[in-house]
Amino acid sequence: MSDWQKRSFGNTELTVSALGLGTGQIGDGKLSEQEVSVLLNEALDAGITLFDTARGYNLSEERIGRHLGQRRSEFVLSTKIGYDIPGHTDWTGPIITAGIEAALQKLQTDYIDIVHLHSCSVEILEQGEVITALQRAVQAGKVRVAAYSGDNEPLEWAVEHAPQFFQSIETSINFCDQRVIEHQLLKAHQKNLGVIAKRPIANAPWRFARQPIGDYSEEYWLRWKAMQPDARGLDWTELALRFTAFLPGVSSCIVGTASLEHLRYNLKLLEAGPLPPDHVTELRQAFLQHDQNWVGQV
Repeated sequence: MSDWQKRSFGNTELTVSALGLGTGQIGDGKLSEQEVSVLLNEALDAGITLFDTARGYNLSEERIGRHLGQRRSEFVLSTKIGYDIPGHTDWTGPIITAGIEAALQKLQTDYIDIVHLHSCSVEILEQGEVITALQRAVQAGKVRVAAYSGDNEPLEWAVEHAPQFFQSIETSINFCDQRVIEHQLLKAHQKNLGVIAKRPIANAPWRFARQPIGDYSEEYWLRWKAMQPDARGLDWTELALRFTAFLPGVSSCIVGTASLEHLRYNLKLLEAGPLPPDHVTELRQAFLQHDQNWVGQV
């Protein structure tokens, strides 16, 4: 990747690539170990230096550890915790501590660059127990950056209490999910937080000719159809990715894929740089004009 595609991660000491890899798909047991190894190493060779995973992504963490463990110093590792540790109650201090230890073991590393509390409620955050446990892990050197991943009111709380409790956030940002831009993203940018944009291509709703009932992208499909945006001759993926990646305050946007072809295509799209300012303005106005309680998608 070009030098301009390397970005400081807020006021932390980390540097990330403009495009990161979401690794939910590599957790699928249908993929062979060889396929996963090639994808992860090719991504790193191509200049992608942010790998985002989570405890809930099945085999993802252990496969990153298995296939990139020898290259640990070459990339920034992000994971999410707070739930699903046998013998522990979800969203308590002990499960945060246990979750970090489990992730360290699976990822075959002595430290994790970014650890997010994964979409817990405002009530949980206000109790403070999970935050204290995460901060202790930072003080112990097991975690470099304490973070929150989520949307809407809990995200607002996390940003309001940054950088005291959190130094970075991860949230849904795309041309069909824009409320965050003038609110939490703006505040995060002002506070110089690291920001990971998830769902930057809005789950690709243009794949469907008709409303995809029950599909993950259904809500974005409805918004896309209502907005009727003008792609100005661009491929929809290019429009979406360039819109999100170059918003002020976005450190990196993560796209999940198990396809090397898609990975390389996305990298090439970013080489074109930002959309023209008037096109960005047009997309922003289309969202504002049609917003019908279009809250952030969790």
